[in-house]
Amino acid sequence: MKLEIKNIGVELDNKKIIHDVSFNVRKNSFLGVLGPNGTGKSTLLKSIYGVHKPFKGEINIDGEPLLTMPRKERAKKIAVLAQETGNNFDFSVEQIVKMGRYPHKKTLENYSKEDTEIVEKTLVKMNLQDFKNRSFNKLSGGEKQRVLIARVLAQESDFIILDEPTNHLDIGHQLEIMNIIKELNITVLAAIHDMNIASLYCDDLVILNKGKVFKKGIVEEVITKENLLETFNINVDIYEKNGRRNVLYKAI
Repeated sequence: MKLEIKNIGVELDNKKIIHDVSFNVRKNSFLGVLGPNGTGKSTLLKSIYGVHKPFKGEINIDGEPLLTMPRKERAKKIAVLAQETGNNFDFSVEQIVKMGRYPHKKTLENYSKEDTEIVEKTLVKMNLQDFKNRSFNKLSGGEKQRVLIARVLAQESDFIILDEPTNHLDIGHQLEIMNIIKELNITVLAAIHDMNIASLYCDDLVILNKGKVFKKGIVEEVITKENLLETFNINVDIYEKNGRRNVLYKAI
């Protein structure tokens, strides 16, 4: 799926957060959104998957207008990992992952054999098969994050939005999760805070600064010493290894 964002503006509490943001996410590509805290990354993603309604602009997925699309139809096209889960109920891991099948079900329709097989396959993919009967609320932060990503994968969408997908994960699980997502070969839009993770996995990058697109393009065009100094106020050294940019942070 291809996503087109044209001149999006988002206002919250009478304050403009996103200003005329435009960029495309190419089909089957991985685009990462970088930017300082508070610059509007999560707000932008929420406007795409329907939590916030832009006051201006267009969002199209494969040429269809996303902003007027019925919520359930949108959920079939886009799977979402948000930062806040809002889950205060004592569901099992298996039940949480099964929630990824909701967009494909009619009201009060039971899970099918196919749904169960997809959930089982996803639990194995995420190495969570031994957790299936455990209470979600009793898991660690990293374990919860892996379960929520499994729920996203169980939805089997061709487009995934991820808001800081490696939150709460140790480096080993960060790489494991990113490898799984990359190997899906589907369209991915993700807010990412780690420059080296972004460089390793993303095809294209967008830097947001103060709610505006500061820079967009391939990794080599976006991750530069000058761009990172201007947007993040950090000094870095950048070197190439195995065809990818690596960022080495320095004290100012």
